[in-house]
Amino acid sequence: MLDAAAALLDEGGYDALSTRAVAARAEVPIGSIYRFFRDKRGLADALAQRNLERFLARIERRLAGVAHWPDMADLIVDEYVEMKRTVPGFAVVDFSGNRAVAESLADHLARRIAPAGPDHRPVDTAGLRRPLLVAVEAADALLKLAFRESPGGAPGYIAETKQLLRAYLEHVLSR
Repeated sequence: MLDAAAALLDEGGYDALSTRAVAARAEVPIGSIYRFFRDKRGLADALAQRNLERFLARIERRLAGVAHWPDMADLIVDEYVEMKRTVPGFAVVDFSGNRAVAESLADHLARRIAPAGPDHRPVDTAGLRRPLLVAVEAADALLKLAFRESPGGAPGYIAETKQLLRAYLEHVLSR
């Protein structure tokens, strides 16, 4: 059902998403949709959660062995851009539309970046939650701009996003 919702979102945006359309695309009775989702917003929220889980799993794999947080930030942006380009529904359902999802990502990043602060000194994970939520929201806004400018993501804005994250995180982590 979520795959059907993702395909519909890619084809026509949020307006094309309906429980009836998802049921038809997934070839299931409409009652099956309501068994798991309250409405189309519930479908979109579940898809956002699934996308987040896949994103986190993919960045975990990509970050294995990466010791420096600036490289981590770049790889996270690269993975986000790659998924935005290739994963059905990822381009339409944004993490920032769901504060809980953005906070979950920020918490995950705080745990991942904390052991690799500047000069490899320990970083207070609890103190990173708000700054990383700011970083996630800022990156999301800039990457939305990149994809509004170009369907594949404008490279200049993607590079600016990385630069902004590096500068901001350097400031936060050096306190």
